[in-house]
Amino acid sequence: MEWLKLIVDLTHNTIVFSTALVFAAIGGMFSERSGVVNIALEGLMIIGAFTGAVVTFFVDQALGGSFISPWIGFLSAILAGIIFSLPHAVASIRYEADQVVSGIALNFLAIGAAIYFTKVLFNGSAQTKTLMTSFDKWSIPFLSDNAIVGSLFKAYPTSIIMFFVVVISYVVLFKTPFGLRLRAVGEHPRAADTMGINVFRTRYIAVMISGGLAAMGGATLVLTTTNNFTHSTISGHGFIALAALIFGKWHPIKTMFAALFFGMATALKSVLQQFGITDFVPVEFIFILPYLLTILVLAGLIGRAEAPTALGKPYKLGSR
Repeated sequence: MEWLKLIVDLTHNTIVFSTALVFAAIGGMFSERSGVVNIALEGLMIIGAFTGAVVTFFVDQALGGSFISPWIGFLSAILAGIIFSLPHAVASIRYEADQVVSGIALNFLAIGAAIYFTKVLFNGSAQTKTLMTSFDKWSIPFLSDNAIVGSLFKAYPTSIIMFFVVVISYVVLFKTPFGLRLRAVGEHPRAADTMGINVFRTRYIAVMISGGLAAMGGATLVLTTTNNFTHSTISGHGFIALAALIFGKWHPIKTMFAALFFGMATALKSVLQQFGITDFVPVEFIFILPYLLTILVLAGLIGRAEAPTALGKPYKLGSR
């Protein structure tokens, strides 16, 4: 029975820890399917986490701790992510800047701006105050009351939204004209342009979608797990999401399972601590587990995962 509970807890925690990674990875998929490398997933998650925490806190102050506060914070984070992705889009698409350099610059800008404004808004503190309200878990009556498997039937609303996002992304990418145009732009932009597809506009839209989804991932962490924002709220999550995207071969369903794999590494860390494994293994080794798996998986995929053909290649208008 104890092993069953261990498996149930591991499954539940895997979904909780994977949700933010799935949002960010799916966001990166849209951008990279259009041909724009998005190293800025980390920075976009930081902006989403910062905006979600700050907006939720001040809406809580205004409404006295309303259940609607985290939803307003969540939606505000999406808008902030879309806006913050625009510098990367303009630099990469309009001015043909190196997309990796542009993404890294955005990461540095995000953490610097987030910490600065946190100190401005919270009297010099480098972290926001703890939120009065955050997302509560939704439960299925009767099933969630079971002592052994009950946790499987309790989920944050963001986890439910995450599964819908994956399904919708699959439909959009493979079953709609927009998805066909997006994939064409990422594979052969010159041919797409010849067929009348606006390459620039398609890439702008893809990068903005990427920004909104990655910010959803950041907001998810502060509204379900940490309940505040600090400099370490997003600590490599964007890069792990990028690894999940490569592991999932730029496919929404495969990317989701790849993110669940990395989320399981984080969940395993918590479960191992819960069962006293840290009495025999230094806790530092357990903490590095998700990052170690990321390196091992990427090392094993070199030469196997085929990226979109035009990924990272700027397109010049009229270069037919």
